[in-house]
Amino acid sequence: MNTTKREIESLLRKLPDDCSIEDVQYHLHVLAKVQQELEAADTQGTVTQEEAEERLNRFV
Repeated sequence: MNTTKREIESLLRKLPDDCSIEDVQYHLHVLAKVQQELEAADTQGTVTQEEAEERLNRFV
């Protein structure tokens, strides 16, 4: 069984039995975005906490 299928099965087990299709879609969307960003961090690198704070402070 591939990893994606296992992740989806795990997600479905965690959701309540009365969840809607929209709930499942939302959680799948969030899971996909997190995976996307983790892959980006692996390939493009990350920034330090200090650098992130400096970037955010430019908007304040």
